[in-house]
Amino acid sequence: MTESKRPAINWMDVLWLVFLAGLALLPPVTEIHKQLILLAFGLLQLGEGWFVARVPKRGAIYVVALKIALATLLIDHTGELSINSSYWPIYFLPVVSAAEYFGSWATLLWTGVASAAYCSYLYPTTQEYEITAESYGLLAIRVLFFFLASMVVNRFVVENRRQTKRYQELAETLAETNRRLEQAQAEARRSERLAALGQLSAGLAHEIRNPLGVIKGSAEMLTQKLDESNPLASELAGYISTETNRLSALVTRFLDFARPLHADTQPQNIMAIVDRALTDVGTLWKGGTITVAKDYQPNLPLVPLDEGLTEQALVNIIQNAYDAMGDEGGSLHVRIAGARAQERDGVEVRIEDSGPGIAAEIREQIFNPFMTTKKAGVGLGLSIVSKIMDGHEGSVRIGESSTSQATGRRGACFMLFFPREQSIEKKAETHLMVS
Repeated sequence: MTESKRPAINWMDVLWLVFLAGLALLPPVTEIHKQLILLAFGLLQLGEGWFVARVPKRGAIYVVALKIALATLLIDHTGELSINSSYWPIYFLPVVSAAEYFGSWATLLWTGVASAAYCSYLYPTTQEYEITAESYGLLAIRVLFFFLASMVVNRFVVENRRQTKRYQELAETLAETNRRLEQAQAEARRSERLAALGQLSAGLAHEIRNPLGVIKGSAEMLTQKLDESNPLASELAGYISTETNRLSALVTRFLDFARPLHADTQPQNIMAIVDRALTDVGTLWKGGTITVAKDYQPNLPLVPLDEGLTEQALVNIIQNAYDAMGDEGGSLHVRIAGARAQERDGVEVRIEDSGPGIAAEIREQIFNPFMTTKKAGVGLGLSIVSKIMDGHEGSVRIGESSTSQATGRRGACFMLFFPREQSIEKKAETHLMVS
């Protein structure tokens, strides 16, 4: 009902009290009812803001109605003929209050109620006196001034509210623009870092791979020559070969991160790819029991995807979730639904686990290369996921996860957004470059 809330007490309320005190000192001074009514007006004015704040739906109605009642009683005790009371302007108080609290039509209604209350004293006056046309005209002028004052105040209040709302919307728009600008700047800085790291990784990987091949070949030849003549040397040569293979696999991952990935996008059913990724990870999982709950929205549209790269991104996310839950096991909730992001419609895949979650201090760096919490990890999995999502003109971000009832832990939540349509500038085959 009310469109604004005034503070409990302010300097304007004090000014009102000063004016009411002035009225109390004017004739008739000895009229006790007049003084009590003015005192009631003062108390109502002081407690008005508090009362309206405590009763937001109907508080303004009660305040305006009470002011009309007090004004009607006041003119009844301040003149021989109530309708001729010099205190008739007291009706401006409820009229102005209504203009402050309500819209235009409600203000007109309350002004009509106040005018009717004032004009109600016309009937007993006509029983004793004859009312001239001039007197009726004077009464009409007073009533019209009520409406004029209420509309002037209401117009100012409504315009002030409109301007306030406009400024609030502008402030929200600026805040959102600043947020997007900061996000774009952060992504640009991350892309620059990725470009430099990609070039460095590619150079190092090629330089390391050649010596590794020589070491591996030498270790294998040494193993063959030693055969069983020197078991200790043969065992050490085997260690060299095994660790060389591990280093070679690591170099391969660096090259995967550094080289351009070619995405050939075609309209695909995202649910089928998600199911396949869940099956791939679940089949090879050797840890604790993990329950997978699926929540797929029906009739989802097809989205442009590179099937292989999308499955790779999903496998990385799901594998991280399984690793986080580890031997204790847990639950994995996968939800697929329509969504809107970056002013574009698409499909969002939400993957939420019941593991220990992601520490607040590393949430901002989680997609940076070489950032990992795993003992045997190199920190490239999520960086590759971010590259794949950039190539699909989508996004991957960390969401808020709910607390698991079984473990009491707040797990991690990743949300991958795939837009339904890609930009016109995007070629049919997208190069997912680090630069």
